[in-house]
Amino acid sequence: MRIENSFIPVRGVGERTERKLWEHGITHWDEFDGSVVGSTLADRIDAYIETGRTCLEEGDLRFFADALPASSRWRLYENVREEACFLDIETTGLDPSRNQVTTVSVHRGGETKTFVADQDLSAGSLQREFDRSALLVTFNGQRFDVPFLQQHYDVDVSLPHVDLMYPCQSLGLSGGLKQIERDLEIERDLPDISGLDAVRLWHQYEAGDDGALETLIEYNRADTANLEPLMELVADRLHREVFESVCGTV
Repeated sequence: MRIENSFIPVRGVGERTERKLWEHGITHWDEFDGSVVGSTLADRIDAYIETGRTCLEEGDLRFFADALPASSRWRLYENVREEACFLDIETTGLDPSRNQVTTVSVHRGGETKTFVADQDLSAGSLQREFDRSALLVTFNGQRFDVPFLQQHYDVDVSLPHVDLMYPCQSLGLSGGLKQIERDLEIERDLPDISGLDAVRLWHQYEAGDDGALETLIEYNRADTANLEPLMELVADRLHREVFESVCGTV
């Protein structure tokens, strides 16, 4: 599903009205002709489409991300899948005011990079990755990863953000990332390492165990790279459930 199929970012258009538009064959901005809804709402939709076209031409998704609920931001993905930045961090604890970031992995365009604290992890290295991306994709990053990075590196993470925890919940997928991976049969090469193990591995590295750092990096990279197939599966399921269930394949 693409942004151009969506009408719910418009003030006054909820899921019921959007569904009504789709049921009447208005499944894309190009097909909107002012029918089906009242004149005031039609004017709002026309204005939204005009602004939306400009934003898409300029590659700016903020206009849409700000108007979409968190559980619906998956709709942004299809337009910018090659420029999506999948991100996951490891830390020494859960409180950004007391604990530090140890590793940060980003995955984009089939390539995964990992930055390590006290080596190449810096505000500059992170900001360059965000500036190259059109969309940020995380799992629970809205409450965890992003606050940590903003607290410790003062980076601008204002790019549109899909936190997969919310669309997963809308599909009835609960639990942590690894549980959802198992439910969806997304495989990973590494054994099941926990967040507590990640803290332990960092402390072992600080004590001189370079192998512990290698394991931690592999774990962080696996978490990050696996966000891509999860995003693909979630977007596909929600596309079929939300859009194709009403419109068929268009």
